[in-house]
Amino acid sequence: MLVPFDPSQFESESATGERPQDNKLVHYLRMQSPELLSQIAQSVTPEVHQMIAGNIQGLMGSLPSNQFNVQVSTNRDNLSALLASAMMTGYFLRNVEQRMELEGRLNAALGGED
Repeated sequence: MLVPFDPSQFESESATGERPQDNKLVHYLRMQSPELLSQIAQSVTPEVHQMIAGNIQGLMGSLPSNQFNVQVSTNRDNLSALLASAMMTGYFLRNVEQRMELEGRLNAALGGED
């Protein structure tokens, strides 16, 4: 299940001491409509979502929840690094997916095989 993007989560000062209003990306995100951000967040395919979830589970370790009561604790810096890794993985996978789709369309248009 995807959690909707909420730009208000960037209200506090970052771990590096950077204020949100100094961050150009946060400023840009705040200028976007909630509908657009929701549409972008929901555009991720189930395949990409599954790969990101698998990557995060691999980074954190995963034990079957029906057999173990697992609790994870971390600090803000490590959590932000994990989030950044997941975001970059998602961005990379989405770009690869788009390239695959474009190559497939180009091959089909040129009469080639997928």
